[in-house]
Amino acid sequence: MDIQSPAIALSGVQKHYGEFALHDIDLVVPTGQIMGLVGVNGAGKSTLLRLLVGLIRADDGAVAVLGQRLPEAQVAVKRDIGYASDDMRLYRGQTLRWHMDFVARIYPGWDEAYAQTLLARFDLRPQQKLAGFSHGQRVKALLLLIFARHPRLLLLDEPTTGLDPIARGEVLDALAEVLRDEERSVLFSSHNTADIEQLADAITFLHRGGIVASRDKESFLDSWRRILCRGPAIGPLDAIAGIASVRESPPLIEIKTGAFDEGLLQRLKAQGLEVTAVEPMTLEDIFVTTVRGGTSR
Repeated sequence: MDIQSPAIALSGVQKHYGEFALHDIDLVVPTGQIMGLVGVNGAGKSTLLRLLVGLIRADDGAVAVLGQRLPEAQVAVKRDIGYASDDMRLYRGQTLRWHMDFVARIYPGWDEAYAQTLLARFDLRPQQKLAGFSHGQRVKALLLLIFARHPRLLLLDEPTTGLDPIARGEVLDALAEVLRDEERSVLFSSHNTADIEQLADAITFLHRGGIVASRDKESFLDSWRRILCRGPAIGPLDAIAGIASVRESPPLIEIKTGAFDEGLLQRLKAQGLEVTAVEPMTLEDIFVTTVRGGTSR
């Protein structure tokens, strides 16, 4: 495998399911990057991840994972992929130790010393049967079974779904610690933007089967602002370049922009507006504004 190639490279990918379709997916995840995939339920996140792990095939376009084309090289590539989704199940009647031994027999790269480290970090008891694990413990057990193989690429499909706030925080903290341990490529999907903001260093917004924005996280957060003004304006504000949304509640006007700079403030003042506040935006607010406005990459 070519370690200089991107971890993931998609070009013109299409996948149709009845009335739903992934369409015109162009996405590159460089080696070593943690990419967050954000979208509402039904946006196509799981379909995209299933394409990458070889569970389904694209109807059109090119799919390359770890430098190799799918589906031709999927058997070889799967050895270096760790995939986890909310619908994956472990054997409730068996212990975690049994699962660890089972995975170790299949994957020669199993690292028992690292597995023991993860047992302590995740606070899991290997001799306990999975039936006695909480949902959060089962999620951490699944992640342990994946991480101890040292996969070069992690594909995590909504791993925190259904967790209570405490368990979700524990899983995210543990996941963040593990990802800091080694340089590995990750595509992590969630409809919860707080999860993505905590873990990812790059973000892709997926909506109705298409990518509507894809940038590094800091660029998203640095370029978006909520601007509060007092009006009225001389001319139409939505004609000003860089403005993504305008909401008027006279005498106040709320403007959201993904291209903030001092020049925009000067253009607003030239429209007769008094700028009263300039505020940063959360990733959730950026996502909602982007998909509602159809803002492009």
